Amino acid sequence: MNHTVFVLNGPNLNMLGKREPGIYGGKTLEMIGDECRDAGRTLGFEVDFRQTNHEGVLVDWLHEANDKASAVLINPGAYGHTSIALHDAIRAISTPVIELHLSNIHAREEFRHKTWTAPAVKGVICGFGSDSYLLALQAAKTLIKEQ
Repeated sequence: MNHTVFVLNGPNLNMLGKREPGIYGGKTLEMIGDECRDAGRTLGFEVDFRQTNHEGVLVDWLHEANDKASAVLINPGAYGHTSIALHDAIRAISTPVIELHLSNIHAREEFRHKTWTAPAVKGVICGFGSDSYLLALQAAKTLIKEQ
């Protein structure tokens, strides 16, 4: 069966590799995207990997995923901490969504400890650097099997 997993990336993730590598690692988003596409093939699905700095675009992509994706991985970046719109968009779709973060948001500044998106998703993976994406892809495979 041909499945597609959307991997959606929010604001400032286009700056990976340059932005605070001590926190976010040295890999670029393009490198992470390549790793995700390779892992997706191994797991038996296509990965549609995207990034935007615009909240409304993420909302539109979540709506699109409802018709075109078997699962969604989202690294909402700072929008996770501020966006009720993303929370509502996740709740509005039937496609399962997994939230992920490169850093352990619970070990950082207090304002990062809570995300508005977390209550709307199936699960959250954080703190494993770029491997957070690969772990989330494994989880997506499990969710797809359960469908």
